[in-house]
Amino acid sequence: MRKVIVIFSLFIIAVIALSACNLPRPTPDPSSGDNAVKTAAARTVEAISTQIAVSTLPVLTDVPATQAPTEQLPSETSVPVVTQTRAPVATATPSQPTPTPIPCDRAKFVSETIPDGTTEAPSATFTKTWTLKNNGSCTWNSSYSLVFVSGDAMGAAASKPLTSGSVAPGESVQITLDLKAPSKPGTYRGTWNLRNAAGALFGLGVQGNDDFWVEIKVAGLQYNFVDNFCKAEWRNGSSVVLACPGTAGDSQGFAVKVDNPRMEDGSVEDETVLWTNPQAVNNGEISGKFPAMAVTSGSHFMSVIGCQYSATNCNVKFLLNYIADGGSVQTLASWNEVYDGKFHKVDVDLSSLAGKSVQFILTVQANGSPDGDQAFWLEPRIQ
Repeated sequence: MRKVIVIFSLFIIAVIALSACNLPRPTPDPSSGDNAVKTAAARTVEAISTQIAVSTLPVLTDVPATQAPTEQLPSETSVPVVTQTRAPVATATPSQPTPTPIPCDRAKFVSETIPDGTTEAPSATFTKTWTLKNNGSCTWNSSYSLVFVSGDAMGAAASKPLTSGSVAPGESVQITLDLKAPSKPGTYRGTWNLRNAAGALFGLGVQGNDDFWVEIKVAGLQYNFVDNFCKAEWRNGSSVVLACPGTAGDSQGFAVKVDNPRMEDGSVEDETVLWTNPQAVNNGEISGKFPAMAVTSGSHFMSVIGCQYSATNCNVKFLLNYIADGGSVQTLASWNEVYDGKFHKVDVDLSSLAGKSVQFILTVQANGSPDGDQAFWLEPRIQ
């Protein structure tokens, strides 16, 4: 029983203790004792904190209306973040070239006849033609000229009109010269240019200051038939042997040498012709057989053939015959000629006779009536 009383008493005490924990506590006086000290310390800390806070606040100044106030960064030290970026690649900007002005007068080569290095016979006549394009900015007219600049003019005039009309930029013109090869072997060049209305020379190339030219080779002479014409045996169509030199007007036919003859077109030639007149019968003939000669590789027979001036009824046939190595008479070439104000250049390749001993025979035959058949060979030769 006593144990029960003791246990019950302890239970009562525990209940009273628990109840006391929930009762309100009295508010301590901040001005008394330890509490006063704690309160003063707290106020000191609060004052210091306030000063620190005030000193760290940004000082605001008057800011213009159009300018936003600058934001202060925190005072804390920050570690910069390094970001690797690629350097920009430089790109070259192409510069625009300054256009080159086109000269007023210049020409461009298009084509030509008689290419450089063409072989011509001594004293042979030939025609050279250039085709040039106007690639300047000015139009050529009849006041423009072709002019000789230097070298060998080869019988051409010092100047001639470039055109009788007009040649606009981009158009072309043909320029033609009638020329004559020098009489001695060698290489010859004649240089030409253009001249505008103001007298200024111009030519080819980007700047229009390059010349153009004609360049030929005059072949070496191997045999001149005129110089040796009386070494030939001359016969007519009746096989009558004729005297050499003959007599002009002989009805049996004749061969004579004539200096400075007047040509079919009325011009006077400064070279020599061999005048061969056939026998004065229908289909008459005259021929001269020359001594045998050795023909070399690359040799050519060359001449200019036609009718004498004023021989208006001339109508003949020229033949170049030959006997090779003692064989029979053969015809190498033939040409018909009438009086028409023209004459013709002949050039016969003798390659087929190279290495042989050859007798050449110059023959003229009348085509029908012999009236006026005054035929000539101008400078017949082998070269």
